[in-house]
Amino acid sequence: MRASIMPVFSRFLRYFMAVAQHGSIRKASDELHIAASAIDRQILQGEKMLGTLLFERLPTGLRLTTAGELLLTSCRRWTRDMSALTTQIDNLKGLRQGSADIVIPDALTKGFIPTVLGKLRESHPGITVNIHVRASRDMGEILVNGDADFALMFNPGHMRELYVRAHKEIPLGFITLPDHPVAAMDEAYFSLCAEYPVVVPAPPLALWRPLELLEAETGMKIQAIARADNIQMIKSLVSEGVGIGILSYLDAYDEIQKGQLAFVPLRNKKLSPITLALCVDRSRQLSMAARLIISEVEQFFVEGI
Repeated sequence: MRASIMPVFSRFLRYFMAVAQHGSIRKASDELHIAASAIDRQILQGEKMLGTLLFERLPTGLRLTTAGELLLTSCRRWTRDMSALTTQIDNLKGLRQGSADIVIPDALTKGFIPTVLGKLRESHPGITVNIHVRASRDMGEILVNGDADFALMFNPGHMRELYVRAHKEIPLGFITLPDHPVAAMDEAYFSLCAEYPVVVPAPPLALWRPLELLEAETGMKIQAIARADNIQMIKSLVSEGVGIGILSYLDAYDEIQKGQLAFVPLRNKKLSPITLALCVDRSRQLSMAARLIISEVEQFFVEGI
């Protein structure tokens, strides 16, 4: 009996938690890539099984009833308990196998994270790594909800539930072709932006804000030859000789290591570097697989960035 009920119960919990998070069956459908009718059917069956309504159906969406709130609390506790159980089982197995979920920003899809995971694949081929690419502003909630083991976040805001295990300051600077005159400099001032055509980061990229502040502070206007809201596009334009670019060191890490682009730190006392932080949920018990990956990332923070 228990074996036949468990898959259905697990599916219902997943659908219920997604609907509770979004307040909408349609949005839950988009997130889970499951037909809205299937999700609605599971919710209705769950309400019938429990003998009570879990959601109020409002014109603006779905809102949890008191019973729904109680179930959501139990679901979150159940998720944490299952995570702890999985961790204990992984520990029994040792590091021969196991899995970990990590969350990273788009800027880390190239560079040192693939390098770290490539080394891990060679040393521990039985470990599966599930990588989720998300905006830094969404990562805290993902960790607290138990949907990932750890996250690499840029400039993490304060969340009581999160703990920063390690961090690294990432400088901002100019990226150029290796044979460009700027590439020979050890560091450069913001005034270069008035001397050379610049490919400028645009919103929603976080770099546009400090550059705007530097323009206001120095009174110098950036000689923008192009603006782009995509890091890869900025690097592509610089590679084609359109102009020099302004990015963080990590944004162009892969191209810098391969000698395709050069990086020159931007010197300004009021310009703060970007902080890359390795964050975990304080209450989460990490599996041996997750701890192994974290130790590799922390080592790379010390040696490789």
